[in-house]
Amino acid sequence: MPQRPSSPEGAEALEATQERTSEATAQAASGPASDAAPLFSDFTLIAGPCLLEEDDLNLRVGEALARISERLHLPVIFKASYDKANRSRLDAPRGPGIDEGLRRLERVGKASGLPLLTDVHEPAQAAAAAEVVDVLQIPAFLSRQTDLVLAAGATGAVVNVKKGQWMAPEELKAVVEKIRSSGAANVVVTERGTFFGYGSLVVDFRSFRRMRDATGCQAVFDGTHSVQRPGKADGASGGDPEHIPALVRAAVAAGCDHLFLETHPEPRSAPSDGSNMLPLDRLEDLLRQVLAIRTAVRESGGWS
Repeated sequence: MPQRPSSPEGAEALEATQERTSEATAQAASGPASDAAPLFSDFTLIAGPCLLEEDDLNLRVGEALARISERLHLPVIFKASYDKANRSRLDAPRGPGIDEGLRRLERVGKASGLPLLTDVHEPAQAAAAAEVVDVLQIPAFLSRQTDLVLAAGATGAVVNVKKGQWMAPEELKAVVEKIRSSGAANVVVTERGTFFGYGSLVVDFRSFRRMRDATGCQAVFDGTHSVQRPGKADGASGGDPEHIPALVRAAVAAGCDHLFLETHPEPRSAPSDGSNMLPLDRLEDLLRQVLAIRTAVRESGGWS
């Protein structure tokens, strides 16, 4: 459950957000989650490959995530992108595009029963994507693009906005206000690391509380993009995936409300972000550790 905010203003904002979340269930569930509890009403994992691939890979990951969800009694949202419009290099794979990509996502949702998330890069994409997925994601690099966030909010889907790598947690308040002004009832915010000089990111674990207090939204930790090394792989993004488990465990102990982890059966063969994804066969063990940490914190008095 969400950590207690540290200020009266934060408490009031979070309470209002939780009320909007319940009211938004019917609006925000246009896909496979339509008969489920409201999204993000309990500790939730967002997971999947960075980029949509062929159906066999997408379904393999989706069905594996569904089995993990059932075994651990953990809500899981399948994520994947149909177009990585912000790739570093012109010749880098971008994905199948919106039309084919949404068809592939729909097949994953039907096969796995999981709700779906994808990111949108242009305002014109939002409505079409929201016909298929349950959550629209605003990429960190685009988090201040007013027309984009307004279009996402206007769909009625849940919106996950990633904090730009250059932004202070409190700067998300204005972004969330834009999204809510266009009608979004359920918004979550994601920490994915902050630039520390050139080509490196650090995670400030105070960010979860600060984002929550500033926006009234629940805070997600992206444990895979946080280990990116931008520009360190011959002009493309590299990464240090060996640090994913430690950062994830620390974030959960620090009180993040949800997790975001990109995962792949063979990260080295992935067309995008293979250098900072968690191998699929290591995901369940890490999640068991995460759930144990959450239990230990709750039993010792909870987050304060």
